[in-house]
Amino acid sequence: MRTEKEKMLAGDLYIAHDPELRKDFKRAKKLVRLYNHTTEDQKEERQRLAEKLLKKTGKGIHLEPPFYIDYGGNTEVGDNFYTNYECIILDIANVKIGNNVLFGPRVGLYTAGHPIDAIIRNEGYEYGKPIAIGDNVWIGGNVVVNPGVTIGSNVVIGSGSIITKDIPDNVIAVGNPCHVLRQINSDDKKYWELEKEKYFKE
Repeated sequence: MRTEKEKMLAGDLYIAHDPELRKDFKRAKKLVRLYNHTTEDQKEERQRLAEKLLKKTGKGIHLEPPFYIDYGGNTEVGDNFYTNYECIILDIANVKIGNNVLFGPRVGLYTAGHPIDAIIRNEGYEYGKPIAIGDNVWIGGNVVVNPGVTIGSNVVIGSGSIITKDIPDNVIAVGNPCHVLRQINSDDKKYWELEKEKYFKE
C-alpha cells in the first residue's frame, strides 16, 4: 500500500490531511517564516535556510522576502536563481528550475490541482503535476504557471501571463492563455550588444 506522499509525488489522487504530509508542510512553514524574517545583512543565514528548505539549491541564489512555498523538499533550483518579492511555489509535485532564471514579483508556480467533480473534491482529494523551467529564463511579474507545464530554455515570459501549456526554447511568450509571440533571434542579440556599448561610452 502506497503512502499519501508517494501518491502525491506520483501525480495521483491523494489526501492532503495525512500525518506525514502535515509534518512536512509544518516543517516548511517554519523555515519559510524564519527566512522571511531575516534581514538584508543576513546573506549567509538566508543561504543556510534556503538549502535546508529546498530539495536542491545552486550557487548564487536569492529569494527576495517574502517568499512562500508548500513543501520545499520537492523543489530544485539551479545556479543564479533570483526571485523578486512574493513568489509562491505550490510544490505538491516536483518543481525544477534551471540555471540563470529570473522571476519578477508575484510569480506563482502551481503544481496543485483539484478534481472538477465537486463531490470528490469535497472529500479532500487533490493531485499535482510537475513544473519544469529551463536555463536562461526571465519570467515577468504576476505570471502564473499551471500544473504540468514545461518552459524551455532561453525564454522570456511577459508580465501577467497565465501559462497553461508548454513553452518551447528561444521564444518570447505572452498573454492569457500564454502563447508564443515570436522567436528570439540574432537581431535581439545585436540590439542589446549596441545598448551595452552605449552604456560603456557614457
